[in-house]
Amino acid sequence: MAVSSNDKSRLVARAGIRAGVDDNARMAKDGWAGWVDVQLAMPPLDDGGVAAAIASATLKIEYEAGDGYTALKEDRPLTALHKPVKDMWHLADWEKKIGWEERVRPANELLAATLIRATLSEAQLRESVVDFWRDHFSVNRDAIEDVAIALPAYDQNVLRVHALGNFRDMLEAVATSTAMLAYLNNASSKASPANENFARELFELHGLGADAYLHALYDKWREVPGAVEGKAEGFIDEDVYEAARAFTGWTYGGGQYVSEGFELPKTGEFLYTEPWHDPYQKRVLGLEIPSHLGAMADGRKVLDLVGFHPATAHHVCKRLCQRFVADQPPEHLVKSTAQVFMENQRARDQLSKVIAHILLSPDFAVAPPRLQRPLFLLASMQRDSGIVLKSTLDDVSLLEGMGQRLYGWPTPAGHPLASGYWQSPGLLVRRWRGMADIWTRMMAQSPEREWTNIETFTSDWTGQMGLDDNNRQRIAGLLTKEYGTDPRPIRFAETERWFNAQALATLTASPDYQAV
Repeated sequence: MAVSSNDKSRLVARAGIRAGVDDNARMAKDGWAGWVDVQLAMPPLDDGGVAAAIASATLKIEYEAGDGYTALKEDRPLTALHKPVKDMWHLADWEKKIGWEERVRPANELLAATLIRATLSEAQLRESVVDFWRDHFSVNRDAIEDVAIALPAYDQNVLRVHALGNFRDMLEAVATSTAMLAYLNNASSKASPANENFARELFELHGLGADAYLHALYDKWREVPGAVEGKAEGFIDEDVYEAARAFTGWTYGGGQYVSEGFELPKTGEFLYTEPWHDPYQKRVLGLEIPSHLGAMADGRKVLDLVGFHPATAHHVCKRLCQRFVADQPPEHLVKSTAQVFMENQRARDQLSKVIAHILLSPDFAVAPPRLQRPLFLLASMQRDSGIVLKSTLDDVSLLEGMGQRLYGWPTPAGHPLASGYWQSPGLLVRRWRGMADIWTRMMAQSPEREWTNIETFTSDWTGQMGLDDNNRQRIAGLLTKEYGTDPRPIRFAETERWFNAQALATLTASPDYQAV
């Protein structure tokens, strides 16, 4: 796909965050396809700059004295990000006197690290794809403390490791993750009756999709097209009930009582608990699953049926096309992407091939601009200015005001993909007001920097933003009308911060900057 030099930075911003010097050099040498190849080849671990920033970062923790614990107020390093769940599970022990802020500290550290990664990571495309999976396999950190404690491991070992890998592998990683087991209640699911929450979302959200829910048309499995041959085209409630039975006993160690003298260990790690499992015959999507297959075998069979189903390929690929191309992506692109998904369903780099197919398609190159998500907008402002904010939960709250609740969406569906959600009047007002708040904080952490006057100020910043001459002149005129025509140095000194915050907010609130 041939891409003009004027479009490349826009494509990088749409696929990842924003083009930097290295990105432009890479594209000048290898073109758009070369940039995509390099991004897809980057490992899931943090690169050196990100690792160093996270290692040196601190995050405030503060709480008043409570029942059995003393007050605390300190800046503390991010220590939970790479620890296994078992090393953090003491926070889930309700017999210990621990402040609530301590119990949810792992989740807060992950939120701070997410901001750092979005701003500094060279693997911009992976950050963007991880953000997609964060919604596709959504868990809510506020639902239960167990989710908050297990969240760093979920982010690192499930979403990041598998983001560009194999979808079927990711499904099993999700199904056995403490965060998802806690969030969708499968950790307490036992034979007779099984809890159906996870199984239903596996079919409706994670896999085949709501369009493949055929219960309004058929209420008996034999009636579903293809079911008699063991290849049902869609699912009905009976499939959910039967699949839920297959996942009974998939839990994690939280000290639960199993039988006389037998309690699960308090590790927070995945456990298959055979006494809780329903081992008998099941039928899912028309396929009979025999009794007594062995530990986890019937659950894994259900994951196979979902992960390899054509409806799953269409559902997942349509969502990816919606995220990266348009609210209503061309059907031919969805179909061709689903074909790549199916042809590579057992490949370790299946999802990498799927993403490459979308990004290198002509449809991606000509897609209309869309608003940046708040996380990537904040990252863009820091990348363009060279000012990296200190880790703080204030920015997390600011993003929530703009509509993006990182690991905090209240339902399993995750944030809406439709651009109309981000363009609602209330969210747009909070977005525009947030620009000045962000710039005020950034300038407070910035070294001295000055421009001669409004004209050089706007030329500098709008040049980085890639605005054309008409828009550059329009913004310069707006700033001159607002702040006067007298030449004046524009500094990041404390006495000038309000002026600069308003001026920079005007620039970054422009459609040219907000949309990519």
